[in-house]
Amino acid sequence: MNQTTNPSSQFDSRRFTYALLCVLLGSGAVTLAIQSIFSNLNIATLYVSATLWQDLVQNWSGKIEPATQSALIPFFPLMGYLLIIAIATWSIGSFLISKMCGSPIISASTDWGWKGFRWWLLPAAWELLRIVTFIMGWTSLESLLLATSQFWFSLAIAGWMATFASLLFPVSYLESVTESLTSIQTQKIKIPFAAWFMMALFVSVFTFMNWMLYEGLLVPHGDSAMYEEHLWNVIHGKGFRSYLDQGLFWGEHIQFIHLLLLPLYLFWPSHLLLELCESLALAIGAIPLYRMAVRHSRSTMIGKAIVAAYLCYFPLQFLDIAIDLKTFRPISFGVPVLLFALDAIEQKRWKSAFILLLLTLTAKEDYAIILGPLGLWIAYQQWSESKQESTTTKRGFIKVVAPGFGLSLFAVVYLALVVKVLIPWFRSGEQVHYVGYFTKFGGSLSEVVQNILFNPALLFGELFRPDTFIYGLALIVPLGFLPLFSPSRLLVATPLFGLLCLNELAHDPRHHFHAPLVPILCWAAAIGLGNLPAFIERCSLKTKIAAAQTFATHFVWCSAIATGIFFSLGPMGLVFWDSGSTWYWKRLYIPGERAKQFTKVIPLIPQESRVASTDFVHPRFTHHTRSYDYSNYRRKVNDYQSGVPADTDYIIIDTQHPYSEIKTPDQIPEYKNAPEQWELIPDQTHGHFIILKRKSTSK
Repeated sequence: MNQTTNPSSQFDSRRFTYALLCVLLGSGAVTLAIQSIFSNLNIATLYVSATLWQDLVQNWSGKIEPATQSALIPFFPLMGYLLIIAIATWSIGSFLISKMCGSPIISASTDWGWKGFRWWLLPAAWELLRIVTFIMGWTSLESLLLATSQFWFSLAIAGWMATFASLLFPVSYLESVTESLTSIQTQKIKIPFAAWFMMALFVSVFTFMNWMLYEGLLVPHGDSAMYEEHLWNVIHGKGFRSYLDQGLFWGEHIQFIHLLLLPLYLFWPSHLLLELCESLALAIGAIPLYRMAVRHSRSTMIGKAIVAAYLCYFPLQFLDIAIDLKTFRPISFGVPVLLFALDAIEQKRWKSAFILLLLTLTAKEDYAIILGPLGLWIAYQQWSESKQESTTTKRGFIKVVAPGFGLSLFAVVYLALVVKVLIPWFRSGEQVHYVGYFTKFGGSLSEVVQNILFNPALLFGELFRPDTFIYGLALIVPLGFLPLFSPSRLLVATPLFGLLCLNELAHDPRHHFHAPLVPILCWAAAIGLGNLPAFIERCSLKTKIAAAQTFATHFVWCSAIATGIFFSLGPMGLVFWDSGSTWYWKRLYIPGERAKQFTKVIPLIPQESRVASTDFVHPRFTHHTRSYDYSNYRRKVNDYQSGVPADTDYIIIDTQHPYSEIKTPDQIPEYKNAPEQWELIPDQTHGHFIILKRKSTSK
């Protein structure tokens, strides 16, 4: 009697052998790459602290050379650790795939081993290239490979994770893939529980982290807590300012979106409110992204993947907590506003779109640099769509492109008005302060603009550098390269990206300058994922569309997580758990003795007094009559003279803050040079804080 054999249950010994080789060779490949990276402390500290590096080298039976800060790491002990991890994940993964997909265990282990662990060979490609560049003496290229090693590892981890997820969770669609996109543009798309949960988790984690930084006296006043002082001063009739500003805040930036928080601030006048609102606003940006992704892909799974990628996108997370622990900036509010505007543009809800775009400009004038090319994109899209209309419905060219060109022209005029007229007017005629970020192009705004426009040798010399390439990778690798599949949308970000590459402070998406790029890149990624099937068909690629889109769907969120391992300050990142790291969670998010001792200072300072204090305690005195900055910066409030303003009642010195230079009272210039004017309050804080009180002049 003949029996029919299920082809899927047949044992393919050759493919299983390939899978086994991938597991073995992949473990060896990662071992070689780790050996290269951890053999030098300077390179290893891109990943871990010096303390953890020493511990790891010892655990791997290595030997450290203190004189050269290098290490000799034997191959086989490290290979043994990695092989255990590889076999364990291969076995567990095969079991889960077999159970959840109903496939034989041998088939599951073959697919998982062959498709997943070949990603572990990517570090071997990196190591091979590094060796070649070293042998050839190409030191610049070798340095670039070393500087980008984290991205190679991120791609290997992301590809490995995405393969496993693809084997478990293929993409499903709402409609037939042949259905017209236009037919679902107007559908009301409900945000699923999974997306709400991810947003809630983001808000909870980052709000908690921000609040703990504030409680631990680690949030600086400058460029962070000063925005809360703006709100306090507005509602108390002191003007839209902090006493760091040259006058009204508009002498720094035309930025006032945080004033919209005033109704809430009246009920809860606290910096903690601002931190909560910022985290919430950034999380809400996931809503329009989800809707756009679902409309273009017809898949809720793709929408959820984009939400996960957005919330795990480390350049977004650095808008909430920057690398220098500045936790609040109003520019972050422009991210969700611009995303909602882009969603409205995609649906051709023009009135809503233009209102939202105007609101975006209140987050900072930098967004005008995005709105200019965005207007050109709108004009191009409208013109392209009009060409596809029937001859009876074709509209005139001017009428079609006018809204887009109008937006671009408005953005250019607005930006010129801000930097040439408004900000200088509020600065009493001085030019905008960020001209100082472009000193290689000149000392004045006109010189900078002229050299950027008419000195191509200088321009391209500054643009085409390794820093530019690394900056681009940092923005696009966490999104799985998907913005490249929507090139017209990606081009909207190009002018601002180029300008940031010229900015001497902005070669790193770990501060805030890149905020206007985030919504554009995520928008391009969301649409790019939906464009992938058409791209495969157009290029006649020999790959299954469903399988490719399933992998790309999982690759985008896996890329965000994998890069977060090496770059994020949050719980995803290695530095969060590294006890030797500056950003270790116990060091940052558990208030220490310094914060405990500060509770003794507050009762000693009457709220009606005028207080000069050092940066990290400065936020605690913004609700006093006056709150001055005590630092080496010369402020307009003191006529740009050193020292404190003449009406200062108290001086508070934090001797333990990160940049403290004063440790004892005799180091305070006011107390040293004019002891007859200042009284030293007896120390109750075990040397953590020094308090000076101005002596009464009354007789």
